[in-house]
Amino acid sequence: MAATVETISNLERRITVTVPMKPLEEEVNQRINRLARTVKLAGFRPGKVPLKLVQQQYGAQVRDEVLANAVERSFSDAVEENKLRVAGFPNIEHKPFAEAEEQFEYTATFEVFPEIVIGDLSKSKIERPVLEVGEADVKKTLDVLQKQRATFEPVKRASKKGDRVNIVLRALINGEEVESTGEQGLNLVLGEGGRVQEFDDNMIGSKPGATKTFDITYPKDHQPEQLAGKTVTYEVTFNSIEQPKLPEIDAEFAKTLGVEDGDVEKMKAEIKASLTQEVEKRVRLKLKEQAFEALIEAAKLELPKAVIGAETNRLMQMMQNNLQQRGMDVSNVNLEPALFEDQAKRNATLRLVLGEVVNKHQLQANAEQVRAMVEQFAQSYERPEDVIRYYYDDPKRLDEPAALATEENVVNWVLEAAKVTDKKVKFDDLMGNA
Repeated sequence: MAATVETISNLERRITVTVPMKPLEEEVNQRINRLARTVKLAGFRPGKVPLKLVQQQYGAQVRDEVLANAVERSFSDAVEENKLRVAGFPNIEHKPFAEAEEQFEYTATFEVFPEIVIGDLSKSKIERPVLEVGEADVKKTLDVLQKQRATFEPVKRASKKGDRVNIVLRALINGEEVESTGEQGLNLVLGEGGRVQEFDDNMIGSKPGATKTFDITYPKDHQPEQLAGKTVTYEVTFNSIEQPKLPEIDAEFAKTLGVEDGDVEKMKAEIKASLTQEVEKRVRLKLKEQAFEALIEAAKLELPKAVIGAETNRLMQMMQNNLQQRGMDVSNVNLEPALFEDQAKRNATLRLVLGEVVNKHQLQANAEQVRAMVEQFAQSYERPEDVIRYYYDDPKRLDEPAALATEENVVNWVLEAAKVTDKKVKFDDLMGNA
C-alpha cells in the first residue's frame, strides 16, 4: 500500500491510496473456494457445484466485498501512518472495482480536527455567588410547604388572591368558541402562576353564582402560538369560592416531612441543610457556566464542517423527540438546520476545547473523585447504599459520574487561572425564584 496526502485547506485533506491487487485476488479466490464447499445451486448437491459456476454466480459480489474491505483497512492504516485525526466521514472516490487490474487506487477527501489554542485565562473574570442560608430562607420554604399542604373551606364572600375557585369557562375568538370546560367545573388557585396575570386579576372580586365576561389581548410572542397576538373573550361563571386553611407548624406537620419524632426544630434544621446543599449545587452550576464560557471565549480554533453538521443533526433530533413526547405529529414539522447552527457551533467548540484541556493537563477524574460523585448522586435517595451499588454493578454506569467529575476538574483548573471575585446574591435570585 502507498499513500500520499494533499492539503486542500486548513482542515481539508485528500489522501490517495494505491493498493496492489495480487493479495486481494488471492483473498477473492480463497473466499470463492470456501463458498464452493457449502453453496447450493439447483441440480447440484451442496459442495459439488463446479468452481467455474460458483465464480460466475458469486465472483463479482465477493470481489466487491474484498475490495470494499481493503478500502476500509487501507484508509485506516494510511490515516494512522500519517497521524491524521479524521473529523466526520471521508468522501471516497474510485473507479469501478471490476476495472482494477494490477493495482487499485482511490482518493478520500475529509476534514481533520483543528489545532486548539487556549488563550490567557488570567484575563477572564468570574463571579462566585456567595450566600449563607438564613432563618428567613427557612421560613420562606416552610411557607411554601404550608401552602402545598393547605386545605380549602367554602366562603360566600368575593374571591381574592390565594382562593381556590371552581368555574365554568368559555373562551371565544371573534365570536367563535375555541375552548370550553362544558358543564364540568374547573378548579383554579388565584395567583398560583402558570397563567397570564391579567386572567387571575379578572377573577378577583366575584362571588359564587356570579358570571363575568372580560377580554385579554395576548402578546405577539405568547406561548402557545395559537393565542399569540389574539384577543380572547372569556365568559366565566363562578360555582364556588374556597379560602385556604394552612396547617399549623407543629409535630404533625414535621412528621409529614419525614421527621418521625415530630421535633419541629429538627425539621427546620433538616430544611436548612437541604437548602444549603441546593445552594452549593447552584453555586457550582453558576461557576461551571462561567468557566465554560471563559474557555470558549479564550479558545482559538476552526471548526470542521462535519462536526458542526453532526451536532446540528443531533440538536434537530432532540427537538423532534421532544415534540413527539409532547404528542405532536412531527411529520408536518419542518425544522430548519439554520435555526440550530449557532448552538451547534457553541456545543462543538466547547466539546473540542474540553477534550483538549483534559488531555493536555491530565484532568481526567480519578477513582476517588468518581466515587465522590456517585455518593453525591446517592444523597437524595432514601437508601444511598443501594444507589451506590447500582452504579458499581455495571462499569458503564460510571461514565456519567466520571464525565461530571472530570468537568469539575476542568472548572477548578479554570478558576485557578481566571480572576475570581465573590459576589453576594439573594436566595431567590440564585434559585431562579425572583
